[in-house]
Formats: sequence, structure tokens, C-alpha cells
Amino acid sequence: MRRLRVLSYNIQAGVDTQRYRDYVTQSWKHVLPHRERLQNLNRISNLLQNYDLVGLQEVDSGSLRSGFVDQTEYLAHRTGFPHWYKQINRSLGKLAQHSNGLLSQMRPTSITEHKLPGLPGRGAILCRFGTGEQGLAVCILHLALGRRARMRQVAFVSELLSGYPNVIIMGDLNCGCDSPELQLLMDNISLWEPSCREGTFPSWRPRRKLDHILVSRSMGIENARVLDCSFSDHLPISLDVLLPEDIEVAA
Repeated sequence: MRRLRVLSYNIQAGVDTQRYRDYVTQSWKHVLPHRERLQNLNRISNLLQNYDLVGLQEVDSGSLRSGFVDQTEYLAHRTGFPHWYKQINRSLGKLAQHSNGLLSQMRPTSITEHKLPGLPGRGAILCRFGTGEQGLAVCILHLALGRRARMRQVAFVSELLSGYPNVIIMGDLNCGCDSPELQLLMDNISLWEPSCREGTFPSWRPRRKLDHILVSRSMGIENARVLDCSFSDHLPISLDVLLPEDIEVAA
């Protein structure tokens, strides 16, 4: 486990938006079930099975629109991930269950979930592998659309992770590489991201880099890339994290 293959993906609840007009013509897919959603999840699962650690955003945790399928659990079972966790951030009862998700080949030491500041509906999963300075902290989050709210959320996450020397943060951060909120997050807990040359949104014409994987400077990064997979309105991002010898994680 010296090399950790990591992927982050906003899957838009399994809706395969292909162009701007789909937001209007296929808006019913965000409310009602449809057969193509499960087929799209199967395509996503074929991608995920090549990784050790996956962070998911905009997952549905079992409601009418997903055919009452818990999508995090479904993807975990289909791809053979032994450990998985969901965080429901906005529950609309039987209509929708907006969530973040975690899939892991490694056994977590602990998992906690946190509500982010601002309007209800945004959250973060904090998963720990190992203990103390020899452990690894992984945070999966989906930040707000507004900059003022994101600044508050970044301050909260910075304080939450301030005591951990080895950190991976991944998710849909809804801001670019040069944004003040991303720079504040990276400076506060000494993180780095190797490249921001490729956009992730929208998937059919990716001009904006909204999705990020940030890693502590104590760890190395290789093979950082945006994947050309049109299964959502976001593109997935992945990289290999090189773990120092003193970090202990359990398979």
C-alpha cells in the first residue's frame, strides 16, 4: 500500500448529462427513476474498480429518483470495495437523498461526518486510517456555490484537519485553482495540487476546474489527471499518492 490510487467524482446522482440543454430536457431524471440511470452506474463502477480510495459527491442514498437504490452501497458491492460509507447532507424524504460517499479497499480506523457552515445541505466525511502521526486523514466534501459560504467552510475544514500531518482532501470544491478559498485551504494545512491545466466542468466542454484532490506536502503525487468519462456533468479526477514509509494503513 505504498502507492495509493485515489479518485474523486461528482456523479450527479447517476444522470449522464451530455450538453447544456439536457439540464432542461432531462430535468425529470433528477426527480423520477429511469432505467438508464442504473446502466450509467454500471459504467461508473467499471471505472472505480481500478482504485484503492474513491470519494463521491452528488450521490443518492436511496429515494424515488434512484429507484430506491443506495448508490454508494451499490457501487461498493459491484466493484468489490469492502469498506464504504455515505453521508446524507440533504434529505427530501422519498424524493431525494443528496449525499457524499466513500469507497475504500483499506479498513478505516474511524469515520466521522460533519455539517459544513452555511445553508443546510453541505457536508464532509472525515475518514482516518491508522493512528497518530503514522496515520492518514482523508476528507471528502462538496462545497457551496457562493464564495462567502465557501470561505466559511474552508475555515471550518482547516481547523478540523489542523492536527493531522498526513491529509488528502478531495471533492467538488466549486472553485478554481487560483481562488482565494482554495489558496487559503492549501496554505492553512500545507497542501499541494500538482496541476490545474485541465478542466472538469462541464464534462462535454471542460473549461472550469471545480474538482480537486489536495495532498499534504509530506506525501508525493504521480499520474495526476482528468479522466475523459462522460458519465456525469463533471469529469472524474485521479492521482497516485506515494505514502511515506512511516504511514501505516491496514488493507
